[in-house]
Amino acid sequence: MQNVLILLDQLSIWKPYYPTESIITASEYLKHQSESDPNLVINLCGDISYNSEGYYCSLLATARGHRVIPSPEVLNKLESGAGLRMDSSLHKLCHSWIEKQKITDEIWHLNVFFGTCTEPGLEKIARFVFDNYPYPILRVALNTKSKNQIEAIMPLQLVDLTDEEQNHFAEALNRFNRKVWRNPRTKKVPRYDLAIYHDPNEAFPPSNKKALAKFVDIAKKMNINAELITEQDLLRLMEFDALFIRQTTALNHITFQVAQKAKQADMVVIDDPLSIIRCTNKVYLNELLAREGISAPKSTLIFKSNTISFDEVAGLLGAPFIVKIPDGSFSHGVKKVKKSDDYEQFLNEYFERSSIVLAQEYLPTDFDWRIGVLNGEPLYACKYYMAKGHWQIYYHKNSGKSRSGMAEAIPIYKVPKAILRTAVKATSLIGKGLYGVDLKMINDKAVIIEINDNPSIDHGVEDTILGDELYYRIINHFVQSLENKHQ
Repeated sequence: MQNVLILLDQLSIWKPYYPTESIITASEYLKHQSESDPNLVINLCGDISYNSEGYYCSLLATARGHRVIPSPEVLNKLESGAGLRMDSSLHKLCHSWIEKQKITDEIWHLNVFFGTCTEPGLEKIARFVFDNYPYPILRVALNTKSKNQIEAIMPLQLVDLTDEEQNHFAEALNRFNRKVWRNPRTKKVPRYDLAIYHDPNEAFPPSNKKALAKFVDIAKKMNINAELITEQDLLRLMEFDALFIRQTTALNHITFQVAQKAKQADMVVIDDPLSIIRCTNKVYLNELLAREGISAPKSTLIFKSNTISFDEVAGLLGAPFIVKIPDGSFSHGVKKVKKSDDYEQFLNEYFERSSIVLAQEYLPTDFDWRIGVLNGEPLYACKYYMAKGHWQIYYHKNSGKSRSGMAEAIPIYKVPKAILRTAVKATSLIGKGLYGVDLKMINDKAVIIEINDNPSIDHGVEDTILGDELYYRIINHFVQSLENKHQ
């Protein structure tokens, strides 16, 4: 874990705030006179225009490998006056709030402090602005007469804040980066900080509570500070060196946005954005596996613009066959089709969500193999059995209740070589992260069903064979990746 630096034009500007050793003048930073190599640089210089000292602080921070807010890209966006449009839901929220407050001025201003604001009800607006313009203090001009269009986004200087605004800034900064004022918890400083992102309310989380606790405990023994964070903690994301996503991922989802932000901040990330893109869409995977000659079920694509009949699909794949929504997970969006009426019903349902549906041959087995692969090497192996009386691992009833089949961990050396070889080859096409490959053994041939970028790591299931060693290997992968970055 490294230090945080706050850059100022003059140290006297910090007089209204609590004393901290984290502050340093811009000129000192530019001369590389800092006694430490900071993990995060917060640039509060008053002049951030092109070629100013403030601009060069952000530019050189990037060159030195320091994470910095604001980045040179953000400064250039502010300098160019690049616009920002809210979507309809944010427009509605903002318009409703302004009407309730009876604001009549044509231009109304919202101050944003590290993605927060003091106006209850506009928190989503503040976060939206900060997500697009990560800057410590911003003043947003809203045109109330044109559907709350954002007219301008301007940086605010620390010296221009009122007493009340100074309080808001200090509170926001404290929330954004608690390291500025907090005392060290132990004399032994952790090597790195790892954020484990999860959703406590997720119905089918990739890791159960005991597994999450194990990750934190094993990391601590390795002198790594691991913290469980949720969507409410995202403003603290840049405090960390690495991110481990333990929530089911999807492209049009907060998990992908979090992965992108972490990757842009040069953090080590699992699941990284590219892996999410490659794994979460079954149409992409189907094309990739076919191109590389890796065994997968026979399949065909069904297009909304040119639908083929049940008989045509059955002629290609046999009947019954499977239809899948491209981005389904945990057996959601997967149906077995036996007759034409069901086929039409499922297509009508799925075409509301996607212009393409994947049809695959039905390959019934008692269980699927799941091979966990980390950095190109097999990590664990499991047999996931079908839910009792059902053809899938997860059985989602119309009542809303769900159940799953049994799972059995298997030592790697007992796994058929074809299964291991195919799993490793397939993940080499995706990346070097953590993946879960689902396969079936059909007539001594390994057939890939799907590749998961966010595989299950549950205490009492996937860790049955390796125990704590499983958690150690995953945490150690983060450590090795971070150390390779700093060489």
